[in-house]
Amino acid sequence: MHFKNISELMEYMGAPAPENPLLALVQFNRTCPVLKNKEVAHDFYTICFKKIESGQFLYGKTKYDGNTGFMYFFRPGQKLTIHDVVIKDNGFSIYVHEDYLINHPLFAEIRKYNFFDYEINEALHLSPKEREIMWSLYQKMEDEYKNNPDEFSRSIILSHLDSMLKYAQRFYKRQFIDRKPLSGAMVTKFNDCLDSFFTGTANPEKRLPSVGYVAEQLHISSKYLSDLLKQETGKSALELIHMYVISEAKNMLVEGNSSIAEIAYRLGFENPPYFSRLFKKEVGISPKEFKNHFLN
Repeated sequence: MHFKNISELMEYMGAPAPENPLLALVQFNRTCPVLKNKEVAHDFYTICFKKIESGQFLYGKTKYDGNTGFMYFFRPGQKLTIHDVVIKDNGFSIYVHEDYLINHPLFAEIRKYNFFDYEINEALHLSPKEREIMWSLYQKMEDEYKNNPDEFSRSIILSHLDSMLKYAQRFYKRQFIDRKPLSGAMVTKFNDCLDSFFTGTANPEKRLPSVGYVAEQLHISSKYLSDLLKQETGKSALELIHMYVISEAKNMLVEGNSSIAEIAYRLGFENPPYFSRLFKKEVGISPKEFKNHFLN
C-alpha cells in the first residue's frame, strides 16, 4: 500500500483528517486493530515510537521483534512489511511531508540524519529517561498542533521536532556505546569480510569492495555500519576499506614482483592513476616512492 499523502493514510487508519495536510501527529494504544500482512510505503517522513504485543516487522531482508519498545525513522518511499502486529501500550507516530519543512533549516538538516536509512532491526531502544524526553517533546508538538494554531505554530512545532531528532542522534551514540560488547567486534567482522573478499571467490570481476557489499554480508545497513565503525574506530566504513586496500598494496609493492599497474588491477582499481592518488593520500608518498624505498 503506497500512501502518497498523509490524508490518505489517516483515512485508511480510521483517524480524523489531519489539522494540516502536510503534518499529522497520532497517538495510539493497545486497542489499535491488528495489522495483517501489509506492505506499506509513505511519500513523507515517518517517526514512530511503539511496542508490539505480537507480530513482526519486516524491513528489507531483516526481521525485528519489537516487544520491548523501539523508535524508528523512515524517509519518504521506504517500504515496511507488517505481519499480524498487535500494539502493546501507548505509542505515537509523526508524519511530516517534506513540503512542510520548506524555508526552514530542517528541510536540509533532516537529510543529514543517517538513522533515517537504518534498517528496522537497527531501531533506537530508549531508556526510561529517554522515553520521557521523547514523549515530552511529542506532547509539546501535539499541544501546539491542536490548540489555537497561529503564525508561530509551525516554527514552534519544527523546533520541537528538531530537538527530537537531535536527541535521537545523541541516544544512538549512547546505544552504540552501551552495546560495545556486541559492536566492539564489528571492526574484526569487517576486516574478516574484506579478507574473504580478496582471498576467496567473492570477487571474480576484480572490483573494489563497496560499503554496501560489506554491509550486506554483515546483515546491517550501510549507514548503520559506517556510524558503528565511526563510533568504534573514529573512521568511516569507506575509510577503513581504503586503509585495508592500501595495506594490501604495501605488501604487494614490497614483494617487488608486480608493476604498480598490475597491483592496482589486482586490487580492483580500474584506473591505476586513481590507485596512485589514493595511495599517496593515505601514505604520504607515491606507490613508486614506497616501492623504491623498500627495495633499496
